[in-house]
Amino acid sequence: MDYTLKQQSPAAVRQGLMIIGAYEDLSLTTAATELDKAHHGIFSAYLKTGDFKGKIGDSQLFYNLPEATTKNLATKNSAVRVLLMGCGKREQLSLADIRKIYRAAAQKAAKLAITHAHNYLTELSTEHDDAQTVLRAAMIASAEALYRFEEYKSEKNKSTLQKYTFASLTKPSAAQQQGLDEALAISKGMALTRDLSNLPPNICHPSYLAQRAQQLQKHYSKQLKVQVLSEAEMKKLGMGAFLAVSQGSAQPGKLIVMEYQGTSKTRKPIVLVGKGITFDTGGISLKPGPAMDEMKFDMCGAASVFGTMVACCEMGIGLNVVGIIAAAENMPSGAATRPGDIVRTMNGTTVEILNTDAEGRLVLCDALSYVERFKPDTVIDIATLTGACVIALGKVASGVLGNDQALIDSLLDAGQRSGDRLWQLPLWDEYKKQLKSPFADLANIGGRDAGTITAAAFLAHFTEKYRWAHLDIAGTAWHSGNDKGATGRPVPLLTQYLLDRVHDHPTKS
Repeated sequence: MDYTLKQQSPAAVRQGLMIIGAYEDLSLTTAATELDKAHHGIFSAYLKTGDFKGKIGDSQLFYNLPEATTKNLATKNSAVRVLLMGCGKREQLSLADIRKIYRAAAQKAAKLAITHAHNYLTELSTEHDDAQTVLRAAMIASAEALYRFEEYKSEKNKSTLQKYTFASLTKPSAAQQQGLDEALAISKGMALTRDLSNLPPNICHPSYLAQRAQQLQKHYSKQLKVQVLSEAEMKKLGMGAFLAVSQGSAQPGKLIVMEYQGTSKTRKPIVLVGKGITFDTGGISLKPGPAMDEMKFDMCGAASVFGTMVACCEMGIGLNVVGIIAAAENMPSGAATRPGDIVRTMNGTTVEILNTDAEGRLVLCDALSYVERFKPDTVIDIATLTGACVIALGKVASGVLGNDQALIDSLLDAGQRSGDRLWQLPLWDEYKKQLKSPFADLANIGGRDAGTITAAAFLAHFTEKYRWAHLDIAGTAWHSGNDKGATGRPVPLLTQYLLDRVHDHPTKS
């Protein structure tokens, strides 16, 4: 899709779709008012019928506009479709409202037999957000709605839409253009995240992820350096927990390291660690059959790191960022780890594996030990880690825990601003007692109670040398049911956090 932002009179539109708006008080947006005056008051007359309330989600499509009454609007306008969108209460619009409006408009545009949509809602604003933030949110919401994954469909989606213009009656501001540029980078990252996550597990295995990382290195050769550690190399490093997961599969595990340098080498990096279980059967502790196909999404954390690294490269963000992918497949076989096995992690801790379906924390703990070599400013791990998080927070918010409240507060704020929200759970010492083992230093599960917290408590044991936050995205990384597919979260959150670090929170030395 070709996205642009430009000043454009409705008179310049000769084909395709124009998107305009009306508020709940039945006043029209500026572009809608101009069109209304030129076309015999067609929209204001329609609003008087009472059929259209102007609420967010309301819409009405118009065909065959009457001949224009002014010279500056050519009669060829009559061939243009016009979509009137409800814009809610003008003085009470939130960023979430704007996302809903743009998402709905894009969805409707995609269903029409057009090649070009011209969205004239760029005048929409909120009380607390600047023009850059609003345009960025609008474009990301539009791109989310227009995303399709059809690589393996014989019959592709029949949408003909190719161009999407964010149109303004006045010259767009530099802030709006910057918002669009950032949104294009973030949307590209989100699309990659969704593509990787939606791929079938017979295609997207650890070696495939390693190949995709190497392709990114070629594409962003001046910004990105990639290293892929094999199982033999991980064995030399003592990553016994990671290898305990991958040993049951014919697909070898990979530790993928992507280093982005956007500022001086002396600046400490922010490290993102993604859980990349490309398929999770549960291992010997086998999962139930229903919905097991969705366990291809157990690598969404890794996919979000891929997407965020792409966004960093596209934006040229002024930070040093390291992306670590802990990629493995969790399978039952004669070589698989058994419940009751004890393994030694990279930092020397011994772990009794009571449940092989608690495998994400095993690959992550060794990855979290590995990142110490980067002397990180901050470490954030992202994982579809626990079903308990879905029970606690549903599909709305991701869980966040960590060892540094200032970091967590920054992430919470980034979540609010990006619409990719988090909710903090406690990580008190009392929960660590549930991880005691009579035979090893730690057990890999802590029982049914507080499952999300005890999983984070396990990871916390390996993060004592740096400030760290853990994102449990098990509820937010993908949709089930008729709309099954990856969401691209938490790429918006992570990129907002990184942008905030550039603009508001310079990296500490």
